Amino acid sequence: MFKSLMRSTLAAACVAGFSLASSAAQAFEVGVVAFQMSSETHARVANAAAEAARAKGWTVTQLNSEGSLPKHAEQLDTLVHKKVDAIVVAMGKPIEADAQLEAAKQAGIPVIGVMSGASPHMLFDIEANEYKVGAESALYLLGQLGYQGGILAARFEGNSGTRIRGKVLDAVLSENTAVKELAHFSMARTQSWRDDVRNGMQALMMQNQGKFQGIWASFDGQAYVIDDLLQQQGMKKGDIALVSTDGGPETYRRIADPQSLITATVMIPFEAMGQSAIDAIDRIVVQKQPKDSVTTGPYLFTDAVLVDKHNVDKFLK
Repeated sequence: MFKSLMRSTLAAACVAGFSLASSAAQAFEVGVVAFQMSSETHARVANAAAEAARAKGWTVTQLNSEGSLPKHAEQLDTLVHKKVDAIVVAMGKPIEADAQLEAAKQAGIPVIGVMSGASPHMLFDIEANEYKVGAESALYLLGQLGYQGGILAARFEGNSGTRIRGKVLDAVLSENTAVKELAHFSMARTQSWRDDVRNGMQALMMQNQGKFQGIWASFDGQAYVIDDLLQQQGMKKGDIALVSTDGGPETYRRIADPQSLITATVMIPFEAMGQSAIDAIDRIVVQKQPKDSVTTGPYLFTDAVLVDKHNVDKFLK
């Protein structure tokens, strides 16, 4: 009788303990804000972060700013007023949202950015080293050309990462003067950016027909548009070198596709970065580990990997 009572008591205690632990996990809420979910990379980070948080039993409020700075600020305000326990911002705008991030800090809500840039009001930003990424893509392209010839470039000045990549390309070209940038197109930040790239690059290709041996694109989305244009013009793989940055299933498919002209990409591990943000919140906010145990500066850098025909099979699912 006594043993039976003890077993029942222990079982009840275990259930109660489990329920309390479960309730504590459920009580923790994280806000995940992506600046523009129509951008594949933004979505990959935000979805990976949300999935990792839910896997820990946390409540997730996931928001999409749809590329609007006013909406981005409003959504951060909403999370602060809601008193979430932590915030992850994918490709955010810390300068434009400085007031909202400061409000979060004053409210005791830790914020971690991913590919957003540093802010004194955030714990840190998880980044690929864009200077290293830019050098990797530029030098690979020049290597494909034998360090001589003409190139076209598709740039994007509206994002710090792509802007840095372009500046590093300029530095590489300044030291390798046998390669000339014949012309470049700068993409506008619009909802119809694909049409913008298509029209701009098509004009450059026509103006420089037969003069370029390579094309540099600041991110993979631009490279898809350029690749389609080149194929429509009857060009075949190997006719020119087309190099970009980001990585993802569609890029790997094109690198492996004998019809596609995409030669290589520098793969940034977006899903892993979203997961790292949640792991860092778990360590710093939940487990109360010092922030310096995760990173000592305003950035937590992750490694990027160049993917071309030699290793693309490793990335194909």
